[in-house]
Amino acid sequence: MPPSDALPHAVVVAKDFLAPKVTRYVISAPDIARRRRPGQFVIVRLHEGGERIPLTIADGDPAKGTITLIVQEVGKSTAEMAHLIRAGDSFADVVGPLGMPTHIGKFGRILAVGGGIGVAPLHPIAQGMHKAGNHVVGILGARTKDLLIMEEEMRRACDSVRIVTDDGSYGEKGLVTDAIRAETEASGKADLCVAIGPLIMMRETAKVTAMLGIKTLVSLNPVMVDGTGMCGGCRVTVNGESKFVCVDGPEFDGHGVDFDELLRRQRFYVPQERSTYETFLREHDHEPKDCKLRRMEAAATDKDSP
Repeated sequence: MPPSDALPHAVVVAKDFLAPKVTRYVISAPDIARRRRPGQFVIVRLHEGGERIPLTIADGDPAKGTITLIVQEVGKSTAEMAHLIRAGDSFADVVGPLGMPTHIGKFGRILAVGGGIGVAPLHPIAQGMHKAGNHVVGILGARTKDLLIMEEEMRRACDSVRIVTDDGSYGEKGLVTDAIRAETEASGKADLCVAIGPLIMMRETAKVTAMLGIKTLVSLNPVMVDGTGMCGGCRVTVNGESKFVCVDGPEFDGHGVDFDELLRRQRFYVPQERSTYETFLREHDHEPKDCKLRRMEAAATDKDSP
């Protein structure tokens, strides 16, 4: 294969697996690599007629002309990426950088809180904040040790790191909210919290930081189609006003986000998404197993039950 700087746009330079159903892709995208800033994302399309998928840029190398995307397999399109895409293949489109970049400034002590796959988009923000002279405390959470990603990268980007797992298989047993409370008790109130992860995790984090009086930013990843603010699919209510994640975000005041509304919107198409995902797996000789879509559907059913 020729050097990456000689590759055409959207070629997959490298691919490796970080955890069950979590894959890292290094993609040739020189213009995006040069212009991207922490917090921004791209929209990728695997093939003609394929779904447009918003993915946050986890890292980039302007010299090599590459960006890094870390993707969790949760539906048909991300399953296609995981099972069918190989190094040397090309995506039909990689568009970006999109969204408003994170405001990198000198704040003081910052809590960089990542849950599950949310550690990936958190990484460049932690890097940027640390480079700007802030004291960055990483708080990383996962359901189990096997699902924790990018620990070493975050240790390099942060002054210190706390790790929690739901089952206690690594780090401390507990949730990121427990680690936030422990860090606050040990070192005092932070000047800023940046939290990225599942919606429920961000909602609960915002509740805790509101009680502690810590300004909090969250990065949202709702259903998105065009990425230009035209379709309205990524609408979210923040402090009583409608915002579009693709152009106004993806970062918002965590204390102002209507998470319950956003959770309801995220569940609109779960049955259709689950059906196409499981059909894809069967067609490629994979038995459908427990997945995020099934858990979301079960949670919605339980909540709606009398």
